[in-house]
This record gives sequence, structure tokens and C-alpha cells, in this order.
Amino acid sequence: MKSSEKHIDRRNFIGKAAGTAASAAAFSIVPRSVLGKGYVPPSDRITVANIGCGTQGLREMPRMLENPELQVVAVCDVNKYSTDYLDWSPNGIVNGIRRTLNEPGWGQFINGIPGGRDIGQKYVEDYYSVNLKDGSFKGVNAYEDFRELLEKEADLDAIKLMTPDHHHGWMAIAAMKKGIHVITHKPISNRLAEGRKVIETAKETRVKTHLLAWRDKPAYRLIRDWITEGVIGKLREIHNWSHRPVWPQYQGKPQESKPTPDGFNWQLWLGPEKDRPYHPHYTHNVFRGWFDFGGGSIADMGHYSMFPLFRTLGITSSPVSAKAYGTTYRTTVNNVCRPVDNKEAFPYSCMYKFQFLQQQSLPAFDLYWYDGGMKPFAPPELEEDGRDIAAEGLMFVGDQGKILAGFQGNSPEIIPARKMKAYAGVKTFEEVEAERRSDTWSRAIKSGEESPGSFLYAGPVTDMINLGVVALRAGKKIEFDSASMKITNDESANQYLHRDYREGWELA
Repeated sequence: MKSSEKHIDRRNFIGKAAGTAASAAAFSIVPRSVLGKGYVPPSDRITVANIGCGTQGLREMPRMLENPELQVVAVCDVNKYSTDYLDWSPNGIVNGIRRTLNEPGWGQFINGIPGGRDIGQKYVEDYYSVNLKDGSFKGVNAYEDFRELLEKEADLDAIKLMTPDHHHGWMAIAAMKKGIHVITHKPISNRLAEGRKVIETAKETRVKTHLLAWRDKPAYRLIRDWITEGVIGKLREIHNWSHRPVWPQYQGKPQESKPTPDGFNWQLWLGPEKDRPYHPHYTHNVFRGWFDFGGGSIADMGHYSMFPLFRTLGITSSPVSAKAYGTTYRTTVNNVCRPVDNKEAFPYSCMYKFQFLQQQSLPAFDLYWYDGGMKPFAPPELEEDGRDIAAEGLMFVGDQGKILAGFQGNSPEIIPARKMKAYAGVKTFEEVEAERRSDTWSRAIKSGEESPGSFLYAGPVTDMINLGVVALRAGKKIEFDSASMKITNDESANQYLHRDYREGWELA
């Protein structure tokens, strides 16, 4: 029997790739009215393994624990436990666990910012021991090695990937080939070729997938309507800017090695990436700043703004070119100032320009990304109103006007103010009730339909973000043939489309 066929009866029962028949069975066999409001029988719950118990993994845990459609049955992290994580506040992680468990004194002796599989396991067990009283809770398994988890958790329906970026593609493919649904934090992969292989595997296996950067954005629909109605004329440019990075950004690989901490499996943390000595400058939240392990600020934040926007505006093809600039570095050698040729890490600040051909409902346009404090200068329309560009934002430039909005399209407005007031067809975007992010993907798994955040829809944004990094590393404008997945004007730049897999970690 193939591994993807293991326990297929229960998976079909909850709707795994079986279409409406299995979905109907899942919802009709045990009437909710009999079981009580909000009750979901254990056989009808989606079993999930949480992969990655760092700060974001712990921060998002409540969205799964509090969802009655789900049950977390396993956690995995290469780190056993430590309190040396980086976060945006000194007590945010512990306070979040306290609120979820309703235990104000929980973790009172923790000194630092915690993470690791031990605390992930305890978090889940403490919650379920109080809130899951139907006899289905038998404890939560904790794993160091993701591969062992896939082999031993035979009744697993889905995984949620909360690891560093360089693991996402490899782990997603391994899980999908076993018939397991995949939910992942951004990006799908930090390499363009690997990202395409992830999407192709999703198509072949027909499991349900979800990229967590997707959210319903009613403001984007309003912006789309304004563009369609010709409020700014023909769209020419889209500008998006973020104040990130908010993590330490290093100029090159560490020159010295450090002892590997107890309980931390450095070789597993490296995974598919090439071997090197351990150093804390690579791990935890800092990984995003390295070409090998992360995707920079554009991968960190650009998915949140661009993925929903691409879906709303109907951007369905990849850019045909990319160009990027980054902050330069200098150091001194024997009192002589020297440039630093940084081939290892993202710059402090970046600017990207992508060229898109005509889409089904949009003319050809350019898309610009800025980070690290870089942003467009205030256009004349804002200067007319005596305003400046905010630290983060989104702007649409047409040949007859501009639309300005917050980073993810919030509070959109036609500028200057007099044009907003004069626009006879002005609308407001509809409010939608916020939902747990886990509701979107759990509904897709049970119904057998694609999630709106499915990997199958994420190809253009994944290509764009990874192609921008290729241009940054190549140091020149690159031209991209999407059909052949090839940089056509610089053969050497093609190396950055791929990952050089470590022996034993190759993708089949």
C-alpha cells in the first residue's frame, strides 16, 4: 500500500480530496443538534501537526487550539527548549499563552523569550487537558525530526509549517507526497524553481493547500472597482513599501563558530542547505536576512500585501523582468576604507522593479517594492494636501490620477482630496467579519474545494518575490522567460533560481 493511501478511510470521511460525497458524509453522519452547539465529534476533526515552535509558531497556536474543527496531535522543532528567541516584545509570547490557557501565572519563572518543541507540547497539552473532555485527548507527541513525524503519525491529516523559509518547500513536498494537506507560512519557498515544484506537487497529489498570507481584503475590491471605472485612467504602476526588516541584519557570514546549544540540532536546522559552523546570527528570527535561509523583507511582508492583491486584480502571470538595488557597505582594512562585497545576506534596504505584461483585466504595468525605510517621494497630489508618504503604504498610479492606501490596501483614497470629493461614484468597502485564519483552510479540507489561499493560485506572487531576489543577487536587470523558467539575458543568474541541495536532502 502506498503511504498516501494509509488511513484513507478516515481522511475520506473528513473530505480529503474526495469531493462532495465525502464532504456530505462528514457533515451528516453525526448531527450537530444531537451533540450540542459547537461540538465536533473526534472522528470529524482534522488532525494537525504544528511544525516549528518558535515565536510565530507559538503566537499562532491559539487559532488552531480554539478551532473545534481541528485537533493538534503533534508538534515538531529541532530545538528542544530555550529562552533566547527574538521577538517584538519581551513578554508577548508568554502573555499570549497565559490568555489562551486562562492562567495568569503560567510561565512565571521563564526568564527570556521561550520557544522549542517542549514548550509547544506543554502548551497544547495544557489547553486540551482542560478544554477537550470527550476522551479523545491522549497527549501530544513531540518530534525533533520532521521526517520521523511523517513516518510515525500515520493518522495525520494536515501539517502547518512555521519553520524558517528554507524548509518550507522541502517539507511541503514530503508531506503532500504522503497525501497530507499543507498549510504554510510565507513563502512557499525561497527559491523560484523549488516554489514551482511545490505548486506542481500540489496539483499532482490533489491535497488541499493554503498559504497563510491570504486574507479577504474588501478594500482591494474597492480599489479594483475604481481602477475598472477609470478613476485614475489606465493603470501604469503599483508601489508597495514596508519599514521592515525589524531583525538584526548582518553584512556577511560569521568568521568564527560558536558551540551548538544543548538540545539544538544544528544539522536538522540546516536541512537542505549546505553545511557550515553553527552561529546564533543564523537562527531564530534572524534567518530571514540570509539568502540561504530567508527571503528578506519582500518575502516576509510582500506576500501579505501582494498575494490578496494579485488575486483580486486578476494578476495571473509572472513578471517578465526584475531589477533591484540594495544598500552598500563599507569597512576599514588597515585604516583604508573598502567596499564589502556581500554575497550572503540581504542589504539593510532594498528597492525592486518588476515589469508585468498585460493581464486579462489590466494593461501592462510596473510594480515597485521598497523596504528598510525606502519609499516613494510624496507625489504632487499629496503635496497639494500638505501631506507626506507614510512609513508603509500602497499606491496605484494611473495616467490620470493616483490611489493611496495603507500597506495592505486599508483606508484607500483617491488623491488629492478634491478628486475624492468630486468622484460621483465614490463607494466605501464592505466590512467583513474577521475569522480565524484556520477556518479558511479547515473549511477547504472538509469541503474538498480549493482554499482561496491555495498554492495553486500563488504562482505569480511566488515567482515575483523570488525573481526579485535573483535580480538583487545578480546585480543587474534580468529578463525572465516564465515558460522555460530561465533568465534569458544572463546565464550566470540562473544559478539563483535553484537551491544547491545538501547530500541526502535532494528533491526527487
